[in-house]
Amino acid sequence: MNGHLIAASVLTLLAFFVHTFIGDKELQVLEPNRKKGSVEKDTVIWTMSRCGWHWISFDLLFATLGLALITFTDTLTNEDQLLQIISVYFFGYGIVWLITLAISKSFPKNYVKLGQWILLWTISGLIFLGT
Repeated sequence: MNGHLIAASVLTLLAFFVHTFIGDKELQVLEPNRKKGSVEKDTVIWTMSRCGWHWISFDLLFATLGLALITFTDTLTNEDQLLQIISVYFFGYGIVWLITLAISKSFPKNYVKLGQWILLWTISGLIFLGT
């Protein structure tokens, strides 16, 4: 058993549940209110944002399943290569998060308050160490 990969799997699974259920609740608060005359464009944009949100939820679930499959079974071949790809994938997510924060005028230099990149890089590092 590889402790680094188990820790990465647990963090990814927790992130999936928080992202899917708590995050969706927070998104629902932002849903445009048609009774207050919000335009269809706002509803389309909100719906696309919610779809994109759950696209990431699926990524987290799929990564969790992949990590668990690699950690607890011998079914896959080239596990080290797959782990390296997953590690780079999470590292890349962290980079995109930081770039988005850097270019967002409403959150200038607020890298700790919106520190999901820390979780992403922690998962990436754990996977890298577990390879």
